[in-house]
Amino acid sequence: MAYTIFIVEDDPWYGEILAYHLSLNPDYKITRFETAKDCLAKLSAKPDLITIDFSLPDMKGDELFKKVREIYPSVPVIIISAQEEVSVAVNLLKLGVTDYLVKDEATKDLLWNSVIRIKENQSLKKEVEHLREELGQKYSFQKTIIGQSENLKRVFTMMEKAVKTNINVSVTGETGTGKEVVAKAIHYNSEKRKKNFVAVNMAAIPKELIESELFGHEKGAFTGAVSRKAGKFEEANGGSIFLDEIAELDLSLQSKLLRVLQEREVIRVGGNEKIKLDVRLIVATHKNLADEVKKGNFREDLYFRIMGLPIELPPLRERGNDVLILAKHFADDFAKENKLGNIQFSKEAKEKLLKYHFPGNVRELKAVTELGIVMCEDNEIKADDITFTSTKTDDLFIPEYKTLRQHTCDIINHYLKKNSNDVVATAKALDIGKSTIYKMIQEGEIEVANN
Repeated sequence: MAYTIFIVEDDPWYGEILAYHLSLNPDYKITRFETAKDCLAKLSAKPDLITIDFSLPDMKGDELFKKVREIYPSVPVIIISAQEEVSVAVNLLKLGVTDYLVKDEATKDLLWNSVIRIKENQSLKKEVEHLREELGQKYSFQKTIIGQSENLKRVFTMMEKAVKTNINVSVTGETGTGKEVVAKAIHYNSEKRKKNFVAVNMAAIPKELIESELFGHEKGAFTGAVSRKAGKFEEANGGSIFLDEIAELDLSLQSKLLRVLQEREVIRVGGNEKIKLDVRLIVATHKNLADEVKKGNFREDLYFRIMGLPIELPPLRERGNDVLILAKHFADDFAKENKLGNIQFSKEAKEKLLKYHFPGNVRELKAVTELGIVMCEDNEIKADDITFTSTKTDDLFIPEYKTLRQHTCDIINHYLKKNSNDVVATAKALDIGKSTIYKMIQEGEIEVANN
């Protein structure tokens, strides 16, 4: 596709020289104009680049530039002028002119090189835009957050509401439920997707470094500050910042974060310059922030500032068959990466997955599935190939939707295991009759493991 260049030059001879020189590149399509009025009349053609003579008969170059920007804000403009005053060039560049060239013998070559640089920058911007669009598709809700449970559908509904505005979003849920995945999906499906998504784990940054990390610092602000550094809020300007584990932020810094959010500006540590911010804030925590406020660990005014639109992620144990859908998804991804072919789950393996409560949630399921693939034979994961990796020592008592009878069986099983299948010792420890335990074993409610 031709690269279209408009040349606005009232001197026909000089305009012809510039047009001829640029036309040596067969990819360039050159159109010349001798007045500002003629150029503006054809601006609907959306040229890729415009060169403007500073002294036109019907309008000054800076005036034409301003009018062009009103109609077509993104087009790069080069001003060519006989004036060599630095102040003129500086003022034009401040207005947003892409380049300023002085008319002399070298102008043709300088223009040639300037057009090449601008064209390369435009190509890079288009490539970045394309990559961002691909990210948006990658982070579409249904592709990013796998599952069909009613609990998850409610999450999708809240996420759809979040992307329509720039309201702050607070994501809560147990560890491993996918809070950062939700934050990325909101960013890459919103109007902010063309700018940065910056994630900060508040719990992973030492207290003495968090202020500099978030807000940046000036050279010499403290020992070791050998140069100016932009903070995470500056990096995210125009986009979204994700503050994970927000409840871990020290009280002394909560007031500074509140000021930044209220004023929508940041001052680097050791500096005075106020940097305006346009940032979408997304926070996450596995703690109950309202409880933290009551305990005095979290400022109430900051709590109300950041809550915005609350999105609560359900634990995996409350998502029913999503466990199997996710397991298949993880298995397909792992098999593809390792060129293993199609992976299947046996009926017993599926039942084992559904019965487990997954204290580590989606993250744990992924690890369990990948280990199961490594251990299995003939690309079929059987029950024995599934090893639960939870590091919790008292998983038995994690709340689940079970009947009292089911909890009773779990408790008896737990004590039988501790007592090496000694029914008498177990009955004594639980203060129940041993005949009750024998009857439950006989009826298949309790399975006695072989030593």
